[in-house]
Amino acid sequence: MSASPDYYTEDKENAIGSIEDGLHRVAYAEAAPDRVIASRFGVLGPLLSRLFAIGVEARGIERVPEDQRESKNAWNKSVNAVLTTIPIGALAQSAFTLSFGNAVATIFCFGALGGVATAFIATLGPITGLRTMVITRFSSGYVGGTIYSVLNILTQLGFSTTAVILGGQTLANINPGTLPLVVGIIIIGVCCLIPCFIGYDMVHVYERYAWIIASVIMLFLWGLGGKAGYDINAQKSVEDTGRALSADILSFGGIVFGSFTGWAPVAADYNCRLPADTPPMRVFLLTFFGLSLGAALMTITDPAYILAYADGSTGGLIAQVLSPWGHFGQFILVLLALSVIANNIPNTYSTGLSIQALGRPFAIIPRFFWVFIAFAANTSTPSFLISSVFLSYWTAFFIVIVAEEHFIFRRKNGPLGGYNLDDYDTPSKLPLGIAGILAMCFGIAGAVVGMSEVWYTGPLGKMAGAAYGADLGFELAAAFSAVTYLPLRALEIKLIGR
Repeated sequence: MSASPDYYTEDKENAIGSIEDGLHRVAYAEAAPDRVIASRFGVLGPLLSRLFAIGVEARGIERVPEDQRESKNAWNKSVNAVLTTIPIGALAQSAFTLSFGNAVATIFCFGALGGVATAFIATLGPITGLRTMVITRFSSGYVGGTIYSVLNILTQLGFSTTAVILGGQTLANINPGTLPLVVGIIIIGVCCLIPCFIGYDMVHVYERYAWIIASVIMLFLWGLGGKAGYDINAQKSVEDTGRALSADILSFGGIVFGSFTGWAPVAADYNCRLPADTPPMRVFLLTFFGLSLGAALMTITDPAYILAYADGSTGGLIAQVLSPWGHFGQFILVLLALSVIANNIPNTYSTGLSIQALGRPFAIIPRFFWVFIAFAANTSTPSFLISSVFLSYWTAFFIVIVAEEHFIFRRKNGPLGGYNLDDYDTPSKLPLGIAGILAMCFGIAGAVVGMSEVWYTGPLGKMAGAAYGADLGFELAAAFSAVTYLPLRALEIKLIGR
């Protein structure tokens, strides 16, 4: 028995209408997320509407349409000109016994590599109008994007915890014994929460100017440290030689690379409304400036400074450097402690976005709710969730996979010919993600065989160094994923077509 031709016509028209309705809903959510959220929450709708009316950002991971783009300065300065870069630089001497010259050279070389990689990810924001974790769906599929989101949540919470603890320690060292560490941590956390709650515009306003004060303070520290007496040869007598020195440089270099590429998983979040015209050199120079300062301060051989570092870590050392200025030095220390706010704002803000990127059940909850969850986590987490070294491992294969997808498969005359940006939240139109997830696994394998940690050293890591091995984790993670993603993705496109 044959069906009536009218049946097929009606069914086709219904299907087309359903598709058009779906596209209309997506476009409406992108253009007016405030109205969508307010209508979704019933009795809370009027309250949400008032919040959005006074300036609280409604947009979460929805794509920013081209007609709502801006041309303000891109975010790239304040997150690097902050207190948290100083202790990373100090690790060159305290953990790896590198001389000042070798420390600065390592920071420059590995920092340049990480800075270029992060700058590339930042350019994808204006190109796509999407947040970073959503962009990964175009290479690793919906499931792969969710995996990256989990890794990024842990990473940003780890960064946030580091920042609030360091800021709290510095506040506590202003007048020792008067301010408990936990109170200092809460002060820093609350100051970060306010701009993150309000959203994108306030984040940009704060980040655009906060770097100026922090950069001036770093100049003060350079000068006062010189008055105390830098000795750039102070570490020469204890610096390793031969293969052991190479291992120290590679291991410290992995931490430096991670401190730069740690911003890669969030870089597009702050440029998705902007044109891709930000000079990446600024990102590199400001981070290099802070890291080198930490290495320089560790060359001071005055016993009072050595004791201050032993008793109060980096916060104590900085307090000692500023002590000749008395109460004005204490005021500078307060400002320096508060500089971590500029570092912690992107961590907290992007944690909320990464939670939304876990999937639709999370995306329908307003962005600012997840910001409160992130605030609660980063002010109560007792220790690092992800170390700087491990951070360099996963960001290495993340950057490589996204770069190969962009430059090879999504190029203008490539196999896919660009991005169909309307598909960002439609799993059936995104890649299956098999190639991306497998390349991710190979990247993890590369990190495992190349890493050198206190608790484990991979076989290739052992071969590359002396007694404790050398950390080749991020290099091998990038290499393993780069070699495997290309053929796997080509095969996926050939078999699946997307």
